[in-house]
Amino acid sequence: MLDPIVNFFTWAFQMIGRGIGFLVGILLWPFMWAGRWYTKRGWILKSILGAAVVVLIGLYGYFFWTTQVWTNFNPDYPDAYKFESRGVSAGEQLNAGAASSTAKTCGRSGIADVAADLTDFNVNQNPWVSSMILYKLGFFGLDWDKTPFFDNKASFQRGINQAVRRTLTELADNLGRVRGTSQIDNNLQSARGNIQFDEETWYFGFNPFGPKTPTPSYYRSAIKDLRTFNNQLQACNTVFDARADNLIQYLDRVASDLGSTTAILKDRAENHSSGWFDMRADDRFWFAYGQLYGYYGLMSAARADFEQVITERHLENLWQTMEDQFKSALRIQPVIVSNGSEGGWIMPSHLTTIGFYILRVRTNMVDISNVLSR
Repeated sequence: MLDPIVNFFTWAFQMIGRGIGFLVGILLWPFMWAGRWYTKRGWILKSILGAAVVVLIGLYGYFFWTTQVWTNFNPDYPDAYKFESRGVSAGEQLNAGAASSTAKTCGRSGIADVAADLTDFNVNQNPWVSSMILYKLGFFGLDWDKTPFFDNKASFQRGINQAVRRTLTELADNLGRVRGTSQIDNNLQSARGNIQFDEETWYFGFNPFGPKTPTPSYYRSAIKDLRTFNNQLQACNTVFDARADNLIQYLDRVASDLGSTTAILKDRAENHSSGWFDMRADDRFWFAYGQLYGYYGLMSAARADFEQVITERHLENLWQTMEDQFKSALRIQPVIVSNGSEGGWIMPSHLTTIGFYILRVRTNMVDISNVLSR
């Protein structure tokens, strides 16, 4: 009586085995055909093709290493600046009572230092992934951002870059000039222009056709411009206008930037909740994470740059609460990003989770801005 059942399962497993064998055959056929074709060629062509294959394997090996290894990644990186011990606002003269013959010294801008260091982290300590040729080519023509592979670091870097771009706009337009009526600092103007350059340019392109200056070169120029500005600020040869209204505007712009990100996360979480099978969830998550990573350092620096304003308005506790929210958010580092239902336990919603922390940070910024506006 068991024979029909045994025969059925035997047949089923045979069919499954044939199906797997057929699929493997389809996948291996191009390589087998290429191998047969290669063995029939002359040694010159074999040498050229062999060298090309070796180069391609090397490029993909480097690409794999670049996208998987995050050099000097440290969510607690603002601690290394020791901003809490500085005790002077950006642009404030340190030796105001000294003799006229004494060289002037002013406080550096922590915001400019952190913005330069974040960009250095993106393009010097780590290769800039978004403009690498293999990243641009994609996975058999499919954009890497639409796959679950090799795109997390690129999204993270772009998130940091978004925070730096927003900050450099404020530095050039408001913070680095007196009441918006003085001339824009040339270094900040140059840094803003360089950091706004598109994120995907390689050494060659088709629109327009011809050789190009790659994206990282522009970002490296922005680093140089920021450090030149800070050196001049330290020598009291330029200004940093550390007024309350400038801080309010900076916080409002950052809060608006983070608000846009939460809207993107909300849309993805509500309309594409496929758990681990949402191929774009990791892009959204790591972009948001990169923004938080960048703004954490920049907000810590702003606390030092506007030290006098924050002390006079008794904002130390509110500011510390905001920084603690950043720390809590940056502890979320899932191995696999899931965009499941909010109540799911097998496939949770990491987008909703990080969106919640972004809203908490944003709420603290609004609270600080409200206190400053009174």
